[in-house]
Amino acid sequence: MIGNDWDPALEDEFKKDYFLKVKEFVDGEYESKTIYPPYEEIFNAFRLTPLSTVRVVILGQDPYHEKGQAHGLAFSTPDGRPIPRSLKNIFKEINGEYGYPIPESGCLEKWAKQGVFLLNTVLTVEEGNANSHSKCGWKTFTDNVIKLLNSNESPIVFLLWGKQAEKKKELITNPNHLVLITSHPSPFSARRGFLGSNHFKHANEFLKENELEEIDWKL
Repeated sequence: MIGNDWDPALEDEFKKDYFLKVKEFVDGEYESKTIYPPYEEIFNAFRLTPLSTVRVVILGQDPYHEKGQAHGLAFSTPDGRPIPRSLKNIFKEINGEYGYPIPESGCLEKWAKQGVFLLNTVLTVEEGNANSHSKCGWKTFTDNVIKLLNSNESPIVFLLWGKQAEKKKELITNPNHLVLITSHPSPFSARRGFLGSNHFKHANEFLKENELEEIDWKL
């Protein structure tokens, strides 16, 4: 149980055959290997951002696969951990848009608690083995979560960074929502569109236009 309004919304999803197979696979992986994030943090994004509060969705790929970095929120790391390069570029872009200082912590829980749903398309990963759980069924689950959000009539901003995230555009058909697409913030692609995209300002402008509270991106 997640512990908020995601539970009734996903009740039927959790009973589907494919999800039961995902759970069986993931449980076995945690018993036999080192898997991230910690088991109790797999659904952190859902716990910290109830369905009724979602105003912005930021899609990641799979969790960080190094010790101590993943805690169930896309791009985020716990306090006291080194800040990954992609997240450094996210902070650099916010600094360019708003002038906010670069944070010393990579923990994005403050965003999550404001309605920024930090969803990885795959929710678990084996230590040191990126994308190792990408074919176990998680993508079916998170695609269905995106479809559920798409059906929400309250306006939502979807920030799709990079080719993998951009593929999800076809799931977002509701004209009430805003979809913003650019390159991934990784060091290999950030200068191909992400840096200078003004996505954070565009998101807040859209929320304001729809009489929704803006996100405070300052950490």
